[in-house]
Amino acid sequence: MPDSLKLEKAELRELDAEFANEINQNKNVTVQFNPESIKVSFANQIQTPSGTGDQRGTPSRQFVGAGTTKLSLQLWFDVTAGGKKEKDVRKLTQQVAYFITPKPEADKFLPPAVRFLWGSFQFDGIMESLEESLEFFSNEGRPLRASMTVSLSQQKITEFVFRSAGQGGAPSTPGTKPLMQAPAGSTVQELADSQGKGGNWQAIASANNIENPRLLQPGQLIDMNAPLPKLSVSGELSVKVPQPSGVS
Repeated sequence: MPDSLKLEKAELRELDAEFANEINQNKNVTVQFNPESIKVSFANQIQTPSGTGDQRGTPSRQFVGAGTTKLSLQLWFDVTAGGKKEKDVRKLTQQVAYFITPKPEADKFLPPAVRFLWGSFQFDGIMESLEESLEFFSNEGRPLRASMTVSLSQQKITEFVFRSAGQGGAPSTPGTKPLMQAPAGSTVQELADSQGKGGNWQAIASANNIENPRLLQPGQLIDMNAPLPKLSVSGELSVKVPQPSGVS
């Protein structure tokens, strides 16, 4: 794949206690499949002050503390995809679990500070929660596919950080955005429906050279805005959809 079309991968990096510098670079994690979406939420702590005096009016509100910013996302790992040499998917997910494992410091245990990077997006915080689901097993009982739901938080309302291409972000390449990653067990028609393009799912499959629209690999990248094939003279678009065995 040409360099201009390489997909920017999201990363997790460890920070020092002041959230100032990246440390322990050997612990950096490059995700196998980028998340489909990321959710950022903000919350202020608001308290209505109590006091004497005229209670008939609407009491003023007082902001207490600096609030909280949270980031939520889901990551997928699959040792059957992408030529991975590992035989147990937990060999990959344990690298993410490192960021929620507290470290001894004086007489306390503190989780490491973590930075999430994806192109121009950056979020610094503490891994508040991590949920791992083992999705697929080998005949020998080894987990082969897993999803991880990650929640990071920062005890303040943080400003948006925009990273330029020179800081690790990648410039947008015309015709390659937006790319959607297929969840496990999904179909082209389902993904098209989720984007309001259900009527064009066959054309989307054809434009992405997908041979089997009913069986997508987890994390498979699909350009939902790919140029659609031209219609034939009769105005029909033909896409071959594999039939179940025994059906002609």
